[in-house]
Amino acid sequence: MAIEIKIGDRIAWVNLLKQDGNILEVDVDGKVYEVDLMHTADGTFSILENGHSYNIELVPEAEPKKYTAYTLYDTFDVQVIDAEARYLRNRNANGASSVENKVTSPMPGKVVKVLVSEGDVVKEGETVVIISAMKMESEYKAPKDGVVKKVYVKDEDTIDGNQLLIELD
Repeated sequence: MAIEIKIGDRIAWVNLLKQDGNILEVDVDGKVYEVDLMHTADGTFSILENGHSYNIELVPEAEPKKYTAYTLYDTFDVQVIDAEARYLRNRNANGASSVENKVTSPMPGKVVKVLVSEGDVVKEGETVVIISAMKMESEYKAPKDGVVKKVYVKDEDTIDGNQLLIELD
């Protein structure tokens, strides 16, 4: 499963393809690397790749999955954005990922209750659907005032991540 890693302003998609002890085969943005990765006792990582040696110290920040990475010459802000992090980020932003007039779920789950029907008038911040994911129920809210144009799910539906749930006019 690929995860996003944000390094400064750059986002890289990283996928672990194979692991045999410390030897990893990793796909980074479509390019495959074979690396020897060692996590040392002092919290640094030693990486050998194609005859080059890199040492990186990752210092955790206050927020989960955020780090400051120190190399010999540079310092980087690093954030791991996996499915759980996307879910929590979107949940903290009123529980919905919205694009103007759309309500989507940031991760797979099950529809507990659809609270609106097509043609209903809703206010910004009004709960329109409740989703169960990761053993938690989340309320997904209308991103703006409007009229429900289309409801794409019903109670008890199983949904995919980033699936469109409700569209407003």
